Amino acid sequence: MKAIDLMTPRVITIGPDATVADAARTMLENHISGMPVVDGSGKVVGIISEGDLLRRVELGTERHRSWWLGLVSGGTLPAEDFIKSHARKVADVMTAHVTTVDESASPEEVVRVMETRRIKRVPVVSRGALVGIISRANLLRALASVSPETPAPAADDRDLKDRVSAAVKELSWDSRSHDAIVVRNGVVQLWGFVSSGSQRDALRVAAEGVPGVKAVENNIQVVDPAESGAWGL
Repeated sequence: MKAIDLMTPRVITIGPDATVADAARTMLENHISGMPVVDGSGKVVGIISEGDLLRRVELGTERHRSWWLGLVSGGTLPAEDFIKSHARKVADVMTAHVTTVDESASPEEVVRVMETRRIKRVPVVSRGALVGIISRANLLRALASVSPETPAPAADDRDLKDRVSAAVKELSWDSRSHDAIVVRNGVVQLWGFVSSGSQRDALRVAAEGVPGVKAVENNIQVVDPAESGAWGL
């Protein structure tokens, strides 16, 4: 199993020149708590999360440090706080030092990155370009899908995953209607959230219609779209 088998390929992103308001709106509309920041070539240049938007002058929540801490830091901390709370562009408030993993990275590498960096999600890249993202939820889904006797995904499983992804993408009423597809020995597992039972069944039918699919395990949950917590990465 590699990162490409674990990742969510459909990633909500934003550009560095977008506004902070755009970032907040995008996260709310897509029910996510963070997203990669990519440039015009698709390269990951940062990541922005809810935490980056908590200390804002518009909310009256900007940070006020003690005078001596500002003095000890040579004015660096107050300056950084000011930028974080007053800047209008994503580039100024995002976390610029982003750790990524290659699509061929092992699950152990992914977990090690999450633990050492204390992060909840890791962008997956191929030749420097963003191709997906792995969250803790992706790892839990992979764990739930395997047993000791389950073989690792073969090349044909990956091809089947791509074809199933293309099929269900045509029925994506919401950007997060499915956020993970796992294929093992021709058996497809669908994971994600939709707002109605008919949408859930339609995604299953679409997957079942892909040649080569032996069976479909539909783990997609029907939830109220307002329950954003259930949709977050």
